[in-house]
Amino acid sequence: MTATYLTTDQLASRIHYDSRTIRSRLKDSVLLEGVHYIRPFGGRKLLFVWEAIERDIANVSMGRGPLIPMANGGHAHG
Repeated sequence: MTATYLTTDQLASRIHYDSRTIRSRLKDSVLLEGVHYIRPFGGRKLLFVWEAIERDIANVSMGRGPLIPMANGGHAHG
């Protein structure tokens, strides 16, 4: 399975949010590191995983969220 990695500006364009909102309000509250985004090579740049974001947007809007990440890689339904 291949992942589609997006920059903050590309994600903002897809979900119709301002990139500042993604960085300040969504990152680390709704979008979680290791699930929804990564920091390649340990740097400051963020790359968002489109498939994970798309999946969780649909789950939350259908009343199946929120998901709480667990240490084993699974999710608890909160």
